[in-house]
Amino acid sequence: MDSNEEKVYSAIHDAVMDHRLPPGTKLTESTFSEYFNVSRTVIRKALYRLAQKNIAELRPNRGAIVARPSIEETRDVFNTRRVIESAIITEVIKHIDREQLKKLRDHLKKEEKAGKDRERRTIVRLSGEFHTLLAGMQSNQVMYEYVAELVSRTTLIVALYESPGAPGCTNYDHKKLVGFIAAKDNTRAVKSMNEHLREIENNLNLEASTGDINLEDIFNVK
Repeated sequence: MDSNEEKVYSAIHDAVMDHRLPPGTKLTESTFSEYFNVSRTVIRKALYRLAQKNIAELRPNRGAIVARPSIEETRDVFNTRRVIESAIITEVIKHIDREQLKKLRDHLKKEEKAGKDRERRTIVRLSGEFHTLLAGMQSNQVMYEYVAELVSRTTLIVALYESPGAPGCTNYDHKKLVGFIAAKDNTRAVKSMNEHLREIENNLNLEASTGDINLEDIFNVK
């Protein structure tokens, strides 16, 4: 893969996942070509990859934008996550070992530190990674890939609809969930996951919208 393409893809991907690049933002080929000092072909390939991950939306004759999930899609994403991640919890509890539990607890420590340091971008990234880390602890690769995609789409949704001051995906909820997993209490673990995802959904303001932004405030390309 072309290193320039990977650089552009990673930069846009990370900016979206970190909430620096809100849904609905125009991703203009000519502008990014100038910023990154690469051809428009490279930009086009990177945007196509982002579209495959539902992070960007390619609009014929109107260019690309950061994907802007609808309210209906938002409901569908959370409903799907509750079904899939409940099943994942059950599978993980069957086979989890000490090393995997240590990985979960080490991740919780990173979340806690980011929270104390008020590192918003790191908190957002680690919150999503917790769910993909958990999904990776069961053997169904297809299920893991679904979760990874749904977590990315959830990040977009939260960027668009999160209410000011909302707790989002909290370290406290993750700690409680890991405790139930360690105790192999499937009933409480599944209930905890469902309540956790429901709380995130309920804290969204589904009438919110985003305004225009300046890409120069987001990318610092030398």
